[in-house]
Amino acid sequence: MCGVLVFISDAAAAAAQRDAIAAALECMHHRGPDDTGVKLVDSDVIFAHKRLSIIDVEFSHEPLPYPVAGPEVGRYLLTFNGEIYNYIELRQQLIDEFGAEFATQGDGEVVVAGYHYWGEAVLDRLRGMFAFIIWDSAQGKAFGARDPYGIKPLHYMKTADGLYFASEKKALLQLLLAGGGPSVAKGDAGVNTANLSHYLTLQYVPEPHTLHYGISRIGSGECLTYSPGGEISTRRYYRAQFRPTPTDDPVALYRRIQDTLRESVRLHMRSDVPVGAFLSSGIDSTAVVALSREFNPNILTFTVGYDVPGYSEIEVAQESARHLEVTTIPTKIGPQDMMDALPKIVWHLDDPVADPALVPLYFVAKKAAEHVTVVLSGEGADEFFGGYTIYREPLSLAAVHSLPTPLQRGLRAVSRAIPEGVKGKSFLERGTTPLEQRYYGNARIFTEEEKQKLLRRYDPTVRYTDVTAPIYAEAAGLDPVTTMQYVDVYTWLRGDILVKADRMSMAHSLELRVPFLDKEVFDVAATVPVDLKLPPRSTDTKFAMRRALEGVVPPAIVNRTKLGFPTPTRVWLKGEMYEWARDILTRSGAGELLNLSYARDLLDAHRRGDADNSREVWTVLVFCIWHAIFVERSLDPGVGRNQSALLTKPVVGSMVA
Repeated sequence: MCGVLVFISDAAAAAAQRDAIAAALECMHHRGPDDTGVKLVDSDVIFAHKRLSIIDVEFSHEPLPYPVAGPEVGRYLLTFNGEIYNYIELRQQLIDEFGAEFATQGDGEVVVAGYHYWGEAVLDRLRGMFAFIIWDSAQGKAFGARDPYGIKPLHYMKTADGLYFASEKKALLQLLLAGGGPSVAKGDAGVNTANLSHYLTLQYVPEPHTLHYGISRIGSGECLTYSPGGEISTRRYYRAQFRPTPTDDPVALYRRIQDTLRESVRLHMRSDVPVGAFLSSGIDSTAVVALSREFNPNILTFTVGYDVPGYSEIEVAQESARHLEVTTIPTKIGPQDMMDALPKIVWHLDDPVADPALVPLYFVAKKAAEHVTVVLSGEGADEFFGGYTIYREPLSLAAVHSLPTPLQRGLRAVSRAIPEGVKGKSFLERGTTPLEQRYYGNARIFTEEEKQKLLRRYDPTVRYTDVTAPIYAEAAGLDPVTTMQYVDVYTWLRGDILVKADRMSMAHSLELRVPFLDKEVFDVAATVPVDLKLPPRSTDTKFAMRRALEGVVPPAIVNRTKLGFPTPTRVWLKGEMYEWARDILTRSGAGELLNLSYARDLLDAHRRGDADNSREVWTVLVFCIWHAIFVERSLDPGVGRNQSALLTKPVVGSMVA
């Protein structure tokens, strides 16, 4: 795993940026502490790279030139973040078909060699997670791409000088502060208020946007081309296409699911350094551990929990570990750990993500990094196989939603007359509301009415449908359940789940791999019919996957309800974390953007038990800390060597002490 930073000059003046690029690269040291490479190419391009050595540890240094021989030797230069799990097979295919020559045994060289021989079609052959840039010196053109599901990040920034790419936004922000890019003072202290509004609704900033003007992200499943002096051109080379297919032989489908998952896990275990796995109480991570154990019986596993009843997964994970005969190493965290770590977590995020599960993930990754360099994890199973309870909602609402429109209008009027909190009101409201209007994805934090109270300058033209409407358009023709899955793949999965997975693991120089998020796994998951994802007259979710894993995972886990590293923020914000939270909401400089008095009222109501406002309060707290680090530059997150030059102002005291 690595950190990449690239500058393509529009005026053949890249040499003048070399020192600034090398300095900005250091703020991504955590992504690749094993090796550093900075290369200037003909005054046009600077490729900079931080490497975490996983495959071909002694060689495969980047930036990597190709070909290694012949009349075009060194035509291409690659900087690459990720892993290609089928690189051995692709390497042999390139040798057999073209007589390709290689100077390394690594997967990065397979990417650039594949581009040399197959062109952009190489993307259709890659099985893995990646973000890369290739410079073609013969054509004076850059080509790059992100993996199909957005596991690995790639930011970009266009300036008067040229085009910059980086794995993390903070490297580009450092270059902005050094001059030469879009002003960070544009708008509200550099904060894009439209994307702030989306964050307050969704708890993350949706792709391809960021919270800073002038910096964007290459979307998941997108590739790009760029020539100096031109405009960046992107296209989507991959789109997840669900195609639920009825089957008369579900057993054959279950067998195919198990076989495909097993093969994906086998490939994901390719490594020249130790591989472990995260283990929670649910079926996803347990399945990954059970299958990985077939290839490494001594695999180490890691779990996390708390001394708060109903929130810890340690006991169940330990039971599963005993059943599978693997070792699990637990980590317990308390409220002080959460308060101390949050500034570091937010710094690593680049943009705020208000998912409290970031915190346990940060600590379990920290513990894992003491023992291994790579971990396997269970992200993606819910989106691919139908694992969220909310996916059952279209089935429960079908009786109302299928009524004639006039009847639905009448029931809608009845729902408005029912007092808040009375049973049946929500059912009628949601049953008479089209899916496109009621489902934003897995997270819904502040309503539009609440944002009017919270935002200093609320813009009613900025709506969540700006994000979701194009996705619903692509899902046209799918049934409601599968439509919700598709929406989550392109909102929740890439906006929340994969951002926290990448940033929290990379914070500790740990590579996190996700065997469920594999194109071959999706191809089988995409065919599962609704009745085998969410069977009628049952509370089960991802039913087909559970049946496929019977005999693989412990029986007690097959039908266990998902927890997924839950956090007791609801409990702690009433007690141990209350004063800390109130102090942040009192002293934050984010008051120019948010009505923090309203936020404090939410916190106080939560403490009294008037309402569960924990998610809303947490969303504001994370933004306030983000604002202090990246806008006010008044809070030192305490990240040691990884600290960038973002802190150009004196630290005025930790508001999270």
